[in-house]
Amino acid sequence: MRKLLYKLQCFMSGRNGTDGLNLFLMIMYLVLVVTSAFIPNAIAHFILSGIALSLIAWQFYRTFSRNIYKRRRENAAFMSVIYRIKGFFTLRKRKWKERKTHKYKKCPACRAQLRLPKKNCKIQVTCPKCGKRFTMKV
Repeated sequence: MRKLLYKLQCFMSGRNGTDGLNLFLMIMYLVLVVTSAFIPNAIAHFILSGIALSLIAWQFYRTFSRNIYKRRRENAAFMSVIYRIKGFFTLRKRKWKERKTHKYKKCPACRAQLRLPKKNCKIQVTCPKCGKRFTMKV
C-alpha cells in the first residue's frame, strides 16, 4: 500500500491538484448528472449529460495540469467572484440583523458602505476609506 501511495505522490508532484474551482466543477457535475437522470426528454438528457461530461473533463484537466501558474490565476479569478457574491449576501444579512440599531449609508465620494448608529439628527461623518468629511442625516 505504501508503494502505491508513494507512486501516486510522485505522479502528482508538480501538478495543480484540487482547489476551489475544481470543487465547484465537481459539484456542478453531480448536480447536472442527478438533474439529467430525472428529465424524461431524451434531447435535454443528452445535452445535460454532455455539459456534465465536459465539466468533469475540464476538472480532470485542471487537476493534472502542470501549468500551476495559469491554474492558480483561474482559481484566483473564480474565488474573487465567489467572495463578491458571499460579501453581497453577508452584507444583506448584517443589515437585516442590525436594522433596529444601525443604518447603512454610502459615502458620496467613494461609494463605500458606512455603518451609522440610528438617530433622528444630522451627524458629522468621516469616511474611513477616503477620509472625506460630510454631514448626513441618520
